Amino acid sequence: MQSQIHYQGSHQEYDVICEKNVQIKMSDGCNMATDIYFPAIEGRIIEDKFPIILERTPYNKSLPNTVLNGKYFARRGYIVAFQDVRGRYESEGEWYPFAKEAPDGFETVEWLGSQKWSNGKVGTIGGSYCGSDQAALATLNPSHLSSMVVAVGASNYFHSSMRQNGALEQRFLVYIYRMAMTSKEALKDASLYESLRNSYENNMYEIVKHFPIKKGSTILKELPSYEQWVVDIASQGEYNDYWKQRGYAISEYYDEHADIPTLYWGGWYDSYARNTCESFMKLKKMKKSPQYLLMGPWTHGKYSESFSGELDFGIESVVDHNEMRLAWFDYWLKGMNSEVINWSPVRLFTMGTGSHLKERANGSSRIDYGGYWRNEKEWPTKDTVMTNYYLHDKLILKNSNTYEGEGSTEYTYDPLNPVPTIGGGISAADNVMPPGGFDQVGRKELVGCIDNQPLIMRADVLSFQTTELNKDTELTGPIFVHLWVSTSAKDTDFTAKLIDVFPRSSDYPEGLAINISDSIIRTRYRSSWEKPELMNPGEIVEVVFEMYPTSVIFAKSHKIRLDISSSNWPRFDVNHNTGKDLGLDRTFEIANQTIYHSSKYQSHIKLPIKTK
Repeated sequence: MQSQIHYQGSHQEYDVICEKNVQIKMSDGCNMATDIYFPAIEGRIIEDKFPIILERTPYNKSLPNTVLNGKYFARRGYIVAFQDVRGRYESEGEWYPFAKEAPDGFETVEWLGSQKWSNGKVGTIGGSYCGSDQAALATLNPSHLSSMVVAVGASNYFHSSMRQNGALEQRFLVYIYRMAMTSKEALKDASLYESLRNSYENNMYEIVKHFPIKKGSTILKELPSYEQWVVDIASQGEYNDYWKQRGYAISEYYDEHADIPTLYWGGWYDSYARNTCESFMKLKKMKKSPQYLLMGPWTHGKYSESFSGELDFGIESVVDHNEMRLAWFDYWLKGMNSEVINWSPVRLFTMGTGSHLKERANGSSRIDYGGYWRNEKEWPTKDTVMTNYYLHDKLILKNSNTYEGEGSTEYTYDPLNPVPTIGGGISAADNVMPPGGFDQVGRKELVGCIDNQPLIMRADVLSFQTTELNKDTELTGPIFVHLWVSTSAKDTDFTAKLIDVFPRSSDYPEGLAINISDSIIRTRYRSSWEKPELMNPGEIVEVVFEMYPTSVIFAKSHKIRLDISSSNWPRFDVNHNTGKDLGLDRTFEIANQTIYHSSKYQSHIKLPIKTK
């Protein structure tokens, strides 16, 4: 987002005084501990009215980087409030993720906006959990809420991010152990902390491997609300009232959502990529206030890094988080003539225009994948056409549905030998599954990998690919998979992974297979998220599911590949194939899977191909 005008931004002109642990009482009597940073001169808080910036966090409002952010904005004429969410660090109550973020956030915004030192305008910031809790409070439409920067936040945790098309994202099992180490109980009990730390640092492989956890069987039993949450998200497989709470299903309350200028900020390799694009797309249609979308090539929250996994995108991909947020709030909270006036509604980083060689200039062995920023007016973009690429015999993928026979391809899925996760849109689980773009070759340091063979060598991975592309081919937008399938099981999963296949070269004698996007579907939810329906063994059915969006150029001579399987572990929990209760069943069955590709059963992937 480049400026075409002289940015008359807020300058550093104030000292800062922080009032620690200001108690903001909620309507149920719980106090939320809040650090408030005030502009000051000569050791005294300025007696004037300022706009407010609020971040609510479960990660400790006193972290050094949080303190720096508070001082950054306060020096420039904002009052900044950082609040520990309910049950975390200095705030009272019990923490159950996202359960109380909507009402607690609403009450906090209204309290801040009504103080004598407030000009009545409150903007909110934060990423990940802190992005989602902004979105949740916005569904209650606080009168003082004036603008938001929602970085990598959720639109609906059931449909994408906590569960995805029925499957559970196991990163949250890793996440809860990390959060447990900083629970109030662990911070007061050195022995408990050490046990949790050992589990998180040394035993996560075994914990994930034996998921779902049995209540009372792990160290989490010492933290009942933490343990209950893990049990709940694993066992609540249907889209029911549990998932329709404001903290989990913001999209259910878009009609009640505050109509305010909002910047949605995400990354193609971030776990919230789909959520971020969906929130922008839907609210832009529903609200009068300007909505903006910024999508870079980043993994979770890594806006200052030019790489994702094994891919490097160049220094142009890096943005200054605070500088952009300052420009945003100067414009919307102060009415200043900032660079925001020239921002496009949509700003995208399109990946894949680099040399594709190993980057040696900076000593890195990463792939020079490259890319560039572009301005668009809408999402999805109007210059793309959703194009069907059909699965054919001999594992061929092409944008033609002219079949030479009635084909199908079979494989066997063993839930005790799942396909290992190698990169992807993952967060909060780096010690178990690193996020980003990687060559799809096993490496023993990754959980689930037992050898160094390419995943394509596995008998349970079907790799459909195009011929070598005769020109650069851009994909920008959402991606959908339509598969005609049958199984011997009562319930099973089907996974899809979009791959950029590099030709062989001196740098890569075996070529490369870089993951671009992925997803999964649990077949019991093929017809309804609310009412599961088990499979009839051998019956041919269609399953349709959405992958993560992207913007990428498949270079000339590369191939587009679609990997179909039934597992991507530990990114997603394995389907036991039994059809029994999710989160409780501890038995397993092997499933015989069939993918159909014929004139009658036209399995395909729908790709957003740029035409201009």
